[in-house]
Amino acid sequence: MDIILATSSPRRINLLKMLNIKFKTVAPRIKENINETDPEKLVKKLSKLKALSIKEKGIIISADTIVYHNNKVLGKPKNLDNAFNMLKELSSKWHTVYTGVTIIEKDDIITFCEKTMVKFKKLSDELIRYYISTSKPLDKAGAYGIQELGAILVEKIEGDYYNVVGLPISRIWDILWDRRII
Repeated sequence: MDIILATSSPRRINLLKMLNIKFKTVAPRIKENINETDPEKLVKKLSKLKALSIKEKGIIISADTIVYHNNKVLGKPKNLDNAFNMLKELSSKWHTVYTGVTIIEKDDIITFCEKTMVKFKKLSDELIRYYISTSKPLDKAGAYGIQELGAILVEKIEGDYYNVVGLPISRIWDILWDRRII
């Protein structure tokens, strides 16, 4: 049975390629405006909606990632000013990256959430402006990509690095392996 990654994210595609398995991608079609304040429930609901939106037959894997700080979700910034404010808010502080993952195999639906703590170093306005001008903060939750230049913003992490990038591949591997899918 085909494995289908429900995404249009190049980061998630590259991460799943690391597992050395054959898969194809199909972009999910959902509206991501869900009224949910609990970050874990939010990403699990969104990943499940993404998976269920795929009409092709196969083993479907989907994910949704958010940055959570001070009891609020920091999604993808709307513009560069919004990106600046997000990064300024995260300066010198811990935040949590939540990724909800759903795997559908026939009638079985497995949904889980992976959490990783990230601490930013103290960021000057000049560094934030430099980062924004030389990277692409608008397509990333929290306005940064740890796998790219965003690494210069991070002091330390606790948990799964790949979760911060957007797909907790070790846990996905374990599920696929245990179910004899791979």
